[in-house]
Amino acid sequence: MKKRILLGVISGLIAGAGLAGCSESSSGRKAAADPSSNTAGGGAEVSAHWPQLHSGIAKDPAVEARIDELLGKMSIEEKVGQMIQVEIRAATPDDVKQYHIGSILNGGGAFPYDNKHASVADWVALADAYYNASMDTSDGGVAIPMIWGTDAVHGHNNVIGATLFPHNIALGAAHNPELLREIGAATAAEVSATGIDWVFAPTLAVVRDDRWGRTYESYSEDPELVRDYGGKMVEGMQGAAGAEDLLQGKHVIATAKHYLADGGTLNGIDRGDAIISEEELVRLHAQGYFSAIESGVQTVMASFSSWNGEKMHGNKYLMTDVLKHRLGFDGFIVGDWAGHQFVNGCSNVSCPQSINAGLDMFMAPDPSWKELYKNTLAQAKSGEISPERLDDAVRRILRVKIRAGLFENGAPSARAFAADESLIGAPAHRAIARQAVRESLVLLKNNGNLLPLARNQRVLVAGDGADNIGKQSGGWSITWQGTGNQNSDFPGATSVYGGIAEVVQAAGGVAELSVDGSFEQKPDVAIVVFGEDPYAEMQGDVSHLDYKGEADLVLLQKLRAQNIPVVSLFITGRPLWVNPEINASDAFVTIWQPGTEGAGVADVIFRNAAGEVNHDFKGKLTFSWPNDAQPTLRNRGDSDAHAQFSYGYGLNYVDSVEVAALSEQSGLTATDGEQALAVFNGRALDPWSFQVTDAGNHHSVISSSVVKLQGISVQSVDRNVQEDSRRLQWNGEGNAIAGFFANSRTDLSSYLGNRGALVFDVKVDAAPSDAVNLGIYCGMDCGAEQSITELLKGAVPGEWKTVAVDLQCLADAGAKLDMVLSPFYVRTAGALDMTVHNIHIASNADADIRCG
Repeated sequence: MKKRILLGVISGLIAGAGLAGCSESSSGRKAAADPSSNTAGGGAEVSAHWPQLHSGIAKDPAVEARIDELLGKMSIEEKVGQMIQVEIRAATPDDVKQYHIGSILNGGGAFPYDNKHASVADWVALADAYYNASMDTSDGGVAIPMIWGTDAVHGHNNVIGATLFPHNIALGAAHNPELLREIGAATAAEVSATGIDWVFAPTLAVVRDDRWGRTYESYSEDPELVRDYGGKMVEGMQGAAGAEDLLQGKHVIATAKHYLADGGTLNGIDRGDAIISEEELVRLHAQGYFSAIESGVQTVMASFSSWNGEKMHGNKYLMTDVLKHRLGFDGFIVGDWAGHQFVNGCSNVSCPQSINAGLDMFMAPDPSWKELYKNTLAQAKSGEISPERLDDAVRRILRVKIRAGLFENGAPSARAFAADESLIGAPAHRAIARQAVRESLVLLKNNGNLLPLARNQRVLVAGDGADNIGKQSGGWSITWQGTGNQNSDFPGATSVYGGIAEVVQAAGGVAELSVDGSFEQKPDVAIVVFGEDPYAEMQGDVSHLDYKGEADLVLLQKLRAQNIPVVSLFITGRPLWVNPEINASDAFVTIWQPGTEGAGVADVIFRNAAGEVNHDFKGKLTFSWPNDAQPTLRNRGDSDAHAQFSYGYGLNYVDSVEVAALSEQSGLTATDGEQALAVFNGRALDPWSFQVTDAGNHHSVISSSVVKLQGISVQSVDRNVQEDSRRLQWNGEGNAIAGFFANSRTDLSSYLGNRGALVFDVKVDAAPSDAVNLGIYCGMDCGAEQSITELLKGAVPGEWKTVAVDLQCLADAGAKLDMVLSPFYVRTAGALDMTVHNIHIASNADADIRCG
């Protein structure tokens, strides 16, 4: 847990790299007024770039009067409880009762009673337990039903047997907004069967840098399509605004996320910083929210990311002045997974800044939520959170609960479709998903018109994705990262091979599964299914766009060398440079991450029984496809010079396009790790800057000679020449971090094979009083630390010492050295006085610290 908290702090630090003290010139707006103010007159002047909107669900005076009555009866303790959302692994029903908790969630990979194979009845029973606790008035409190939220981002993806739809990047390629409405409705129906009220979807990110690990959660790099889709998905999930079944029956509450510009971070870094103008923020990244609000979306989730150095969880201008006032959003804003802790000056257990900025509900998923509740209560009682802001937040939460009928619908088990197992993976839902697979496939190459294939052939199906439902489903599939699953975890689903086999065998042909491509009898055609393994946020970030599939390329080339026609089916969550693989294929199809209905692929690539086209390709790229592996931005409207296949490209069966041999020059420069790489030599060297996070979680980029912060001070001192070293003094007030960070990634992996080490000179003037860790950081949940406590304690006071830490040690502990954001940081909560000089990465080093 300490590692998770630490890396979260570092993530917040990186997001503000180089932007400390940003002013009107960087954001293009005036500074906000009193952050606790929630009236239009008390806020900032909103830019004319923002339209004036109204929610699709009009305010009902009767509902507002009911809210007034409830607020009049509620204690301040009950009001604060409504603003806390806790996770099922960190809170019992008794906790919900005692603290008057307003909301429950299950994170990705969280299940009732920690049982991955929990039944529908188990989900409903747990929902009942929490609901009954929230309605218990034995302590004299007000009965307010809790609301349960879940990440159903491509179907009810935490539940065994649910229909998993293709991920958003695939749905974008289908260019079918009405299909999105149907998918939203089907997802909502399956969620309602488990007694859950609220879905954290749709994701409305407009991804501009495909290195981001959540690219597949975006419909398009183009805001126009995202706007077309956002409102339709909301309508599918919630019901149409004004309809009798709005938020009733099989409908659930939707969430527009992640507000705002999560897909626009510099260098595609997860939870990073969107360094853009306000005009660009509106034109590119806000469009999906416009249609979602107009369709009546009831909740919005704040993004982990920043805009021009200011964390979204603390951005009063965007949350209150823009979203709630100008855009007319009258539902509530929920935080993302403990995202409040990254706001400047906040921690996991205290962040009045977020509430005052407009956040209405903390997402507080770990056991520390009780401390957060205690501190928020004290802040509300002291007036640090004003009574007006407190009541506004609770009013918004109650408004959504009343609109959704939670006060009248009774316990989850009493609702019309609760525990209806027939809804989970229902044939009608699987049919919609299969249609989505068919319409999302993008044909990049079909030389010699190899496709569509006759059904009655001998077909070899190869590749590690051929019969792997977990791989074809991608992240957010049963588990958070989509890993650790087997085909048996997807009852009722069909792998890509399963769909092919059904078609071929029914026509009298032979479908042979051989992952490695071996065979005894030569096939008429080989279909190879390969691509990215599953991943989710943070762990999915990459440093470049080269597909790392050497074994797959060898397999394709081996089959082609035997004069076997090859069809490649590429599983991916983003456009990647696959020119060698395309060259080694006669036909190449991007199937994205199709979900549980893999048979939809066979529907398109095979002819029907009469030998005619069964289903033609409809998919068109909504992301520009790269012509090399360099991290060059390629987006619609930009020059097509760097696109192998432009936005909107996609062949169909009437096309007779022969794709010539593509360049196999990746554009990446190989490094041998022989040259030393300087990080700090009298000054921080590009791309790094010297940054500190103090004990109060305030982040600062250090550019002056003397800086004093909470718990740590920094001074430029002389060793060999003027101010060529930095003296770091911790005073023991709490965890503080000093190091070198960047908003771009550096590949240090080449040093691993050359006895690479992190090397620095250090002088200790006062030995540490507590543990000291040296770390490398590559993103949230991506990094490693090594204790240097004993080394510093053993140093001769006042004498310089050169220290080398084995990079392999840090790599083995979890640091991805091909995507480093910080090659050096030091953290301690105790007292320490040390000076550092000449920090660099070196090869062939005799390490002082080794592991294993």
